[in-house]
Amino acid sequence: MSSDDLFTRTVIQAGFEAAAQEMFDTLRKTAMSPIIYEVLDVGTGVLDADGQLVSSGAGIPGFIGVLDKSVKAILASAKEPVEDGDVFILNDPNFGGVTHLNDIVLAEPVFFQGKRVAWVASIAHWGDIGGKTPGSMAVDVTEIIAEGLRLPPVKIYKAGQRNEAVVDIIRCNSRLPDFALGDLSAQFAAGRRGNRVIVDLFQRYGRATVFDAIEAGFDEGKTRALDGLAALPKGRFSFTATQDDGEEWAVSLEISDTRFIFDLTAAPDAEAAPHNTSRDGAMVVCQMFFKALTDPERFANAGSFAPLEVRTREGSVFHADPTKPQGYYFETRIRLFDLLWQAMAQAMPDRLPAGHFGTIFGTVIAGTHPDTGRRYTMVEPQMGGWGATGARDGTGPLFSSSHGDTFNCPVEIAEARYGYEVLEKSLIFSEGSAVEFRGGPGICSRYQMRAKATLSAGFSRAKEPVWSLNATSGHTNSLKVHRARQTVEDYVFVSGLELAPEDVVEIRTSCGGNAARAG
Repeated sequence: MSSDDLFTRTVIQAGFEAAAQEMFDTLRKTAMSPIIYEVLDVGTGVLDADGQLVSSGAGIPGFIGVLDKSVKAILASAKEPVEDGDVFILNDPNFGGVTHLNDIVLAEPVFFQGKRVAWVASIAHWGDIGGKTPGSMAVDVTEIIAEGLRLPPVKIYKAGQRNEAVVDIIRCNSRLPDFALGDLSAQFAAGRRGNRVIVDLFQRYGRATVFDAIEAGFDEGKTRALDGLAALPKGRFSFTATQDDGEEWAVSLEISDTRFIFDLTAAPDAEAAPHNTSRDGAMVVCQMFFKALTDPERFANAGSFAPLEVRTREGSVFHADPTKPQGYYFETRIRLFDLLWQAMAQAMPDRLPAGHFGTIFGTVIAGTHPDTGRRYTMVEPQMGGWGATGARDGTGPLFSSSHGDTFNCPVEIAEARYGYEVLEKSLIFSEGSAVEFRGGPGICSRYQMRAKATLSAGFSRAKEPVWSLNATSGHTNSLKVHRARQTVEDYVFVSGLELAPEDVVEIRTSCGGNAARAG
């Protein structure tokens, strides 16, 4: 079959995309945790034999951006040959930019006629991986070792045989061992499904034709990226924004006809607190932002990021050293994404909207179900308002701008699986002085405990309001605990907070930023 056949190449490329989608569907249908099967806090992808992204698959963009880096870390650290039937597991952010220890990567090589031809990989949030507090998201830790079980790249399957020693380590380090092993099995099943689809492509079209299709896909990704780059304003764009703690974060972007350089070297030092990210993590943020600006309509592959360059300073919050904790990495990354967005919105106000609610607002409630006696961990990001443009009101409530196609857990599922009562899910509309275009609505969520539980949560824009475009500033996010409807406590970052029966957790997410009419 001719490798120059455009139709054949297109079919093969669609086959890789289908493999990643089938992995996603398998994971969603077989996982035990609602954070996976309802919220879809996962990502799947297909990589070539060297770990370059072939198809970005399905799930959270920030998760998918981890997969190629994780596979490359596996190959770089492998102490023995990679064999057919091997499956690797890892969750350490120091190996490929994995997000935090709760997010587990499973990567499996694909072999055809005795040679490695590709990889399939998935990443999913597990409800508990040990550490100081239920849900493994403590805010009062100073080293990553306190956050839970760390897994560097290790074979959990070797030549098709499960490594029971690694499984036992996982079981012994999770407060929810049944869920952990169930979700592990779901990710393994997803990888097996993707492997079969890819082997079928090689059997049907042959090695040379499939490899040509992969290279053609990389070339197309690069061409589309350069075409998108050509439409952007050229020059250097810098911006500084104050964070909730009073610290100032600064970024600079340099755009030419052939390069898009992200200069993050002015970032503050890494913290002895879980608010850091690895260099690979910062790279993922820049890749998402670059893709959104240059080619938002097509799935990403390695070619999509050929014009991109990221500069970081080792030891900074965007390039933390291996000992620094990263449990709330997501707030650091979403702040960076929002800062990059704000920098370019000054140059492209007709194309980019005002700021959105600017947080992931990861919320963990853990306890024992009052009816079944079974331990649970509720993990849920929150939704909020997106910004207005100079031509329309903002939309919302939606998840954050880097979160992808995820969903909130249905009330019925939450109440059945977790045993608390959802008192309210209501919209919060923008208020204040007259503006031409208002940001989209946020949400008020209230959860009432029926039994003892613990709360962990953290969010941004508690003090600094959502930014607007030539209009009044937006609103802020908040977290309150109503103690048996008597006293009220305010929190921003908290973990292991004891909740009693009748206590109510109230979360209010911000509306999006306002805007004045363009022109």
